[in-house]
Amino acid sequence: MNVNKVILIGRLTRDPEIRSTTSGQTIAKIGLATSRTWTDKNGQKQDQVEYHNLTLWGRLGEIAGQYLVKGQECYFEGRLQTNSYTGKDNVERKTTDIVVETMQMGSKPQGMGSSDARNYPPKANSAHNTSSFQNQNAPSQNTRPQKEEDLPTINLDDEKEDVRIEDVPF
Repeated sequence: MNVNKVILIGRLTRDPEIRSTTSGQTIAKIGLATSRTWTDKNGQKQDQVEYHNLTLWGRLGEIAGQYLVKGQECYFEGRLQTNSYTGKDNVERKTTDIVVETMQMGSKPQGMGSSDARNYPPKANSAHNTSSFQNQNAPSQNTRPQKEEDLPTINLDDEKEDVRIEDVPF
């Protein structure tokens, strides 16, 4: 059995870079920083930061380009992919990227106004908002950006109706 699975939660190091292939497929490139903290044997607090390059294809890349901003916290699932290329100095180099298959948007950067966050987060086509996206080639839903103060609050104690399948946003 073989497994190639990566799960990362971190903060974006830059705004997504959006490009398209000659066939029209969207590609988003994102930088992500993850960190860990521990106390060494001398009682000193230590920090280590790792930087990751992520690639998002298709509709997932379009969503990332529209809603993600530098400093935002995000959850990503995907797989490792190693590519090689020859540099200008004729030396072969290798890079390892994470090809993202699932993304969940987290909290926006601290100190951002609602206009700075590019109308973060998106509103789903139902009464229940979701910020989880799968990389699919399905047609895009009719979504409109929503201001932070318009975000719906769901209190499960107040729910009196059964959940209907047409209310499920995915």
